[in-house]
Order: sequence, then C-alpha cells, then structure tokens
Amino acid sequence: MDEQVRSVKKVSSPREIDMTSGNLFPKILAFSLPLMATGILQLLFTAADMMVVGKYVGDVALAAVGATNSLVTLLVNFFIGLSLGAGVMMSKHYGAKDANSASKLLHTAMPVSLISGILVTFVGLFYSKDLLLLMKTPEECLPLSIEYLSIYFLGSPFNLVFNFGAAMQRATGDTVRPLIFLTIGGVLNVIVNLISVIAFNLGVVGVAYATITSQAVSAVLVVVSLIRSNGFIRLNLKKLAIKKTPLLNILKIGLPSGLQASLFSISNVIIQSTINEFGQIVVAGNTAAVGIEGFVYTVMNSISQSAVTAIGQNYGAGDYTRIKQAIKKCLLFVVAAGLGAGILLFLLKKPLISLYTSSAQSAQVAYSRMTVILLTYFLLGIMDVFNNGMRGMGVSVLPMIIVLVGTCALRVAWIYIIFPLKPEYLSVVLSYPVSWLITSIVGVVAFSIVYRMRKKQFLNNQQV
Repeated sequence: MDEQVRSVKKVSSPREIDMTSGNLFPKILAFSLPLMATGILQLLFTAADMMVVGKYVGDVALAAVGATNSLVTLLVNFFIGLSLGAGVMMSKHYGAKDANSASKLLHTAMPVSLISGILVTFVGLFYSKDLLLLMKTPEECLPLSIEYLSIYFLGSPFNLVFNFGAAMQRATGDTVRPLIFLTIGGVLNVIVNLISVIAFNLGVVGVAYATITSQAVSAVLVVVSLIRSNGFIRLNLKKLAIKKTPLLNILKIGLPSGLQASLFSISNVIIQSTINEFGQIVVAGNTAAVGIEGFVYTVMNSISQSAVTAIGQNYGAGDYTRIKQAIKKCLLFVVAAGLGAGILLFLLKKPLISLYTSSAQSAQVAYSRMTVILLTYFLLGIMDVFNNGMRGMGVSVLPMIIVLVGTCALRVAWIYIIFPLKPEYLSVVLSYPVSWLITSIVGVVAFSIVYRMRKKQFLNNQQV
C-alpha cells in the first residue's frame, strides 16, 4: 500500500477531526471545546501561581511577577508565531491528504522548536534585566522580577517544543491530547508551587521552578505521543532534519505571524511601562484583572484557532463554499462566547479579584479595568477570527500589517498623544477596545478581498 493511500485511512483516527466533510458546526465545536478547556486550565494553573504569590508572599511579589508578563510574551511570541505557520501548513497537507509533505514538515518543525527555545533562553537570561529597566519596572519589584526570569527562561526549550508539537496535532483536528498533557503538567505545577512557596518559602523562585517543571513534563508527553501516534502524522527521531522546503513554508506563514506577535507585544510593553509608572498598587491590581480577563480571551482564542484549522483544511481541499461557512460559524460562535464570558466575569469581578489580592486599593484598580475590557473583549475575538481566516488560506503578511497598524501603531500613538491629555490609568486601558474596533472593521474587508482572490485563482487553475 503506498504512502498516499495509507494516509487517507489514517485520517479516520478518532482523535483527528476532518473538517472537509460533514456538518461544520459540530466539528468546530468538537475542535474548540478541548482547546478552550486547555487554555482555561492553563489560566487556572497560572491563576493559582498568582493567588499563592499574592496571598502568601505579598503584593510586591505579585506585582514583580506581573511586571514580567509583557516581557515574556515579547520574547516567546515570535517563535509561537512560527509554530502557527507550521500548524497552517499541516492543516493544508491534512486537507489535501498529502502524508509525504506532512511528514517532512513535522520532522523539520520539531528541531526548529528546540533551536527556537534555546535562542529564547539565551536572550532572556542575558537581556531581561536591561529590558525590565527599560520598562520602568517599579524599583521595589525589580530584584524579584529579575530573580523570577533568571529561572523561568530556562524552560523556554520545553515550552516551544510543546507548542510546536501541539500545533502539529491540532492541525489534524486533535485538540484532546494537548489538553491531557497540559492538564498533567498543570496539576504538577500547582503541587510544586504550593510545596515550594508555602512549605519551603521560596517565593517567586518557587513559582518559576514549578513553571519550568510543568513545561518539561508537557513537552516530553507531546513528543512521546507523536512518536507513538497511529494517525496522520508520526514522529521518527531518526528522521529529524531541517529541510529547505518545509522550513520555507513555515517561515512564509510563521515569520509574519511571529513579527506581528512580537511587535504587538512591544506595544503592550509600552503600555505596561506606562502602567508601571503608577506604582506597585496599580501594577498589582492590573495584574489581577489581566489574569481574570485571560479566561475570556482563551474562550475566544480557541474559536479563532478553529478558524485556522477549518479554513486551512478546506483550503487544502479546494472547497470555498465550506470556507465561507466556516468563517460565518466561527464569527457567530466567537461573538456569543466573548459576550457571554465577558458579562459573566464582569458580574463576578469582586469575589474573583478577592482571590488575588487583599488590598482594597489594588482591587479598585482591577474593577476599573475589568469594566472597560470585559464588556468590549468580543471585538478582539472578531479581529482574530478574520485574521486567522486569512492565515488559513495561506496569507500571513496582510493580517500582520492590519494588526500592526490597527493595534500596535494606534496604541503607541495613543500613549504618546492621547494619554498625556488625561494621564490617568483608565486612559491607558481605553486604548485596547478602540484598537480592537478599528482592526475588526479592517479585517472584515481584508478577508472578503482575500477570499475572492483565492477563489478566483483556484477556479482559473481548474480551467487550465
């Protein structure tokens, strides 16, 4: 039996979801729910870290860890963008039932992930102090922030190996195994966290050790599962090699996505730097609010990620009717989920914030931010669905430009032009919903243009 026929049979693996046939909505739902659960569990485990730090170490330690979030995101997100590129290409190969190209892609992506992680470790260890100073991290938080990052970045290779491996599995519709692996790693994270912080009084160092332990376990599990897989893709360690064509395909989609994520993070670093100037109380309150808002983002992000896979698979299959169906269903789903989750958490904001901090002043800061963000967060979901829809059709530069101009440039301009007119904390926070609204509008128009162009190109090729 040749490789192509063998691959088609493997598509029917119960862990994989073929979105090129059948009713789309149940498949999008089946894809999104485990991904949603994965993200929520990640946030719960992170929230547990923050709660332990805030309750048992204090607001200074909570602010110290919170002050590092934007920096960590800045350094890691570029390479997470590369994993997105690998996932888009795998979705396309899966839709086209091209097992040979899928295998070459897998065996290129995994060594790329390891090299990426080593690079992040190097940059993080040697430059985090300078970057924290540049971000105007509060003086009382700086030593703890540096101490935390000096350990946290050691886990970067594990973090990126997991993300690339999970991207390969999700591209075939398998969101269950990454959920299981993160659950195991996350439970271990909480256990190590509680022991190191409460029992051994290690503070932020204990939190960092717990994080890299969980990342290592998750990475090992995803690699083992790929080696033992009997589905569309299977990892053979002897075949690991960076090949030119798969690498170029990863970079074609991943570089713009990575650059977008990094530059997006730079705008957030600028915003965080502005927030840091308000002092430790505001930073702690902002950190608590961001932790809760992350649950809404995770719900919406799982749906926008399903747009990449659903559209990517059908783009590979050349089915433009299902591409249109997929974008409509994902859009309705993300708006309903974003509004529902945002309103629910807004109503529960007081008891939720009390889990993070005992400071009434920090709590008031958190309430003010959540009032603005939670009721408008669905706009970010709309933006992501259309941008990921374009990536699913192999277009990555255009959504990068849209996001960079519509959010990053606008937010930076807001900080330097609008914020000085009213230099208050809420003036900073308002930059988020304004940028989401503008970028969503542009994204709708851009997706429509890309869809028509791709469809016309496909029909012309069919006639040749």
